[in-house]
Amino acid sequence: MVIPAISLSTPITASTNLTSSPSSVPKLPKPKPLNSTLKSLTKSGKLDDALRLIESLPPKSAAAEPDLGAYVSLLHSCISRRSLEHGQRLYLQLLLSRERGTHNLLNNPTLKSKLITLYSVCGRIDEARRVFEDGIETENFPQSVWVAMAIGYSRNGCSKDVLVLYCDMLCRFVRPGNFAFSIALKSCTKLFELQVGRVIHGQIVKANEDPDQVVYNSLLRLYAECGCFEDVLRVFDEMPERDIASWNSLIGGYVRRDQLLEAFDTFRRMQGEGVGFTWVTLTTMLPVCARVTSLYKGKEIHAQIVKSKTIPDLFVLNSLMDMYVKCGAVDYSGRIFGGMKSKDLTSWNTVLSGYAINGLMTKAMGFFDELLDSGLCPDGITFVALLSGCSHAGLTNEGQALFDKMKTEFGISPSLEHYACLVDILGRGGRIKEAMEVVKNMPMKPTGSIWGSLLNSCRLHGKVPLAENISKRLFELEPNNPGNYVMLSNIYASVGLWEGVNMVREMMEKRGIKKEAGCSWIQVKNRLHTFVAGGGFELRSSNDYKTLWDELEEAMKAVGYAPDTRVVLHDINDVMKATWVCGHSERLATMFGLIHTGSGLPIRITKNLRVCVDCHSWMKIVSEVTGRLIVLRDTNRFHHFDKGNCSCKDYW
Repeated sequence: MVIPAISLSTPITASTNLTSSPSSVPKLPKPKPLNSTLKSLTKSGKLDDALRLIESLPPKSAAAEPDLGAYVSLLHSCISRRSLEHGQRLYLQLLLSRERGTHNLLNNPTLKSKLITLYSVCGRIDEARRVFEDGIETENFPQSVWVAMAIGYSRNGCSKDVLVLYCDMLCRFVRPGNFAFSIALKSCTKLFELQVGRVIHGQIVKANEDPDQVVYNSLLRLYAECGCFEDVLRVFDEMPERDIASWNSLIGGYVRRDQLLEAFDTFRRMQGEGVGFTWVTLTTMLPVCARVTSLYKGKEIHAQIVKSKTIPDLFVLNSLMDMYVKCGAVDYSGRIFGGMKSKDLTSWNTVLSGYAINGLMTKAMGFFDELLDSGLCPDGITFVALLSGCSHAGLTNEGQALFDKMKTEFGISPSLEHYACLVDILGRGGRIKEAMEVVKNMPMKPTGSIWGSLLNSCRLHGKVPLAENISKRLFELEPNNPGNYVMLSNIYASVGLWEGVNMVREMMEKRGIKKEAGCSWIQVKNRLHTFVAGGGFELRSSNDYKTLWDELEEAMKAVGYAPDTRVVLHDINDVMKATWVCGHSERLATMFGLIHTGSGLPIRITKNLRVCVDCHSWMKIVSEVTGRLIVLRDTNRFHHFDKGNCSCKDYW
């Protein structure tokens, strides 16, 4: 007869007589040891059961206490689940065990580090600090405990506390290692504490332990963020190995210094060494492509994204769209937008502003309607893009209506940027008196950009006396801005007031203000070529240039082109003025593109200033006689010259 243990009414003793055969008695399973049970429960995620088991253990029994491994395993599970409640219950049991004198595991460095980490990942940095300070005066805790506390501070944005802790660690003669170095350097970077970072760099050099990859990368980021690029290069050259983060820091350093060609070269070296890229790499390089209008390189990066077969995140897709927009290839941006599974407001603003600055306001307004249908609400950036587009497209009434709608229908209070757009819309449309009223009645003080917009309106409509009054205000607000002086000089020159031109020139000389030189650049065969107004001597002296120039001159005369010499701000004869205009940087870049790119291919140019009237007319005719699309991005907008016409419809 088999008797289950739970059916016995009396305990079995030595005198109990069991007549059943030995083979009929079952082998009862041995109870699992406590620690194995706890680890099993922890592994299966049953933290409540594990903690109830610990809480039910008899007090004052060291044998019945879980060991260090069980506690560490439980804490690790609490950390991974961000379970503050379970961690606090566990901490309470550890405190009770110490009070009962059964054991004091709280002084164990591994357990203490886990407790600190638990509280810090749950945002309870004060509790983490209390755990850290418990026993710190009496126990000689190793670096790992200090590092856990430092990481906790860093994770919770307490960068100053990290450096204070680091100094305290040194004062207690705890030798820092690579973990401590990297956390301290990260805090120096966030606080721009360059001198403290240099001291830590000195300690790294003197340390017995060789710096690891993380320490090297932390040094790179520190020096890059603090603008010490020579130190970035030195550390980069010293590194025995470089990972993607190392290359990203170097590229980011070049970008911050506006050394965009060097950034391109570094990116090319990085790919040549087979390092690959991260989304950080791409979101650093794509804006560089946008700034220099390098569509070729931008497409190359796009191809690498496609080849990687990984799905780019929203930030990368938005950066990619922005690159295409700023390279004048807005249709590519539209295609990416159309293929996006999810879109945020930045996505909508990017594609919408892209069509607006490229002169395609009908499409821009279409995207605005789709944005409203999507359920998202437009913001101030949305309306800046639309208002700017209306300004450059000559949509005066539509722009005024949008400005009013922004306030009444969407509850967006106009910012300075919005008022600047409205003033520009009215001024360009010839409604200068209304624009002046807006300036007088706006709730904030008008900035130089707003007065500059009014001055430009005076240029467009020949309002010389008003331009003189506005320029006085501008010279008070922005006495060192050469653009304002040049604008007034342009206004005088356009009506033949050479005395006024000379007066402005003398004013600039007296104040030590120099006109910014016109500069244009074009990328051909993976190289960026830069041209400055009046330069390009090597290009202009080449046989290819002379031959092409003569052919263009004949063809352009046949369609009635004659140089508009009013743009030359010097009182010289018309022949000299015509020669002067030929040296404008955008013309040199265009000629270079015609010579060095294949027949029928688009020519893409970027200029640092507004394109002049004569160059605008010249490029329209060049597009007609050569059959080439010329895309010019100046400080105002994009100009797509095609078959003798410009996308701006001569309104810019």
